[in-house]
Amino acid sequence: MSQKQATTVFKSPLDMKDKVGEVLGTSDWLKIDQERINLFAEATGDHQWIHVDPVKAKDGPFGACIAHGYLTLSLVNLFLPDIVDVQGIKMGVNYGCDKVRFPNTVKVGSRVRGVGELVQVEEVKGGIQSTVRVTVEVEGEDRPACVVDTISRYYPE
Repeated sequence: MSQKQATTVFKSPLDMKDKVGEVLGTSDWLKIDQERINLFAEATGDHQWIHVDPVKAKDGPFGACIAHGYLTLSLVNLFLPDIVDVQGIKMGVNYGCDKVRFPNTVKVGSRVRGVGELVQVEEVKGGIQSTVRVTVEVEGEDRPACVVDTISRYYPE
């Protein structure tokens, strides 16, 4: 795992076109505690024991509670501002995601972070659409917990 890379700042969304294929940055590490997992279970209604029952999960297939895959995915929204800062816009919107995968689990007590790579930039009506592949790394693990292509639209000032 690489060291934290500084946030990439774009003065305008048009400047993104020159950085396709480059790593944009990494977020800070975030510890995943049982409280965060429990709050996500409450928000989504997913109370499966592998997430919320530490006693049962200790004897389960992962040896501990694990974060929901969709909790891990939702953290990408927290990580993106650490990865990329697009300025000179009147509005930016999340447009969606492509190719979401969960190749590894996130055990309670683990630390995760996002690493972003700019994979595509294209013009859309009134703005620029970018696709950033965010890889959610788990500290000390070879395989990431999540890989997702996030799609954002930026509308210049």
